Amino acid sequence: MTQPTDIRRARGLRPRALDLFSCAGGAGTGYQRAGFAVDGCDIADRPNYPFPCHRGDALEYLAHLIATGEIRRYAFVHASPPCQDKCALTVGTNRSRGWGGTHEDLVAPTRDLLDRTGLPYVIEQPNGRARIRKDLTLCGEMFGLGVIRHRNFELGGWTAARPAHVPHRGRVRGYRHGAYFDGPYVAAYGNGGGKPTVPELQTAMGITWTDVREELTEAIPPAYSEWIGRAFLASRTLEVAA
Repeated sequence: MTQPTDIRRARGLRPRALDLFSCAGGAGTGYQRAGFAVDGCDIADRPNYPFPCHRGDALEYLAHLIATGEIRRYAFVHASPPCQDKCALTVGTNRSRGWGGTHEDLVAPTRDLLDRTGLPYVIEQPNGRARIRKDLTLCGEMFGLGVIRHRNFELGGWTAARPAHVPHRGRVRGYRHGAYFDGPYVAAYGNGGGKPTVPELQTAMGITWTDVREELTEAIPPAYSEWIGRAFLASRTLEVAA
């Protein structure tokens, strides 16, 4: 397992963001484009992740950073904790098949640790029953992407104006209950049922550095976190100016 001290941090003027539960780097890439230097942390080996990354349990790592004071190297934290038992897609599937309660919900313990950092942060979750404030809801149509992919964001220690939701231009392409529907968006989840090819998914999401379907279907489009990162940096600039 990579030790915390193994992450090499280049000196520079960019504020540093910590990307927890980082997967293949959809969120991290957006923050990098917004102006941050980014470090990730994920429990799985993610060789496609484009930034320095600690492999290990994200909450244990965050607790270590807090205990040692290393968290002070960061200006901002993004977290996408697992919450499959509250995801709208999973909840529907579980109910229809008599399942339930088989997935982790790490939102609350993640929030507890993030509050302990004293840093501004974001918690990201898909639509569903996850207990987060929906301070922001972003959608691919807001950024001209080929996915809808609604994602909700709780903002801790800072605020941003909620952007208007843009009406969708049509349906998500694929099969529904045995019938095929065409549309301007692809389904960025699962396999079969008219799901997109990997190149189609890469184009729709704006992600080029991984061709692993599982990583693509778990990622948030970088456009989302780039918007959030720019909004955060603008809020700090306004505070300094005031």
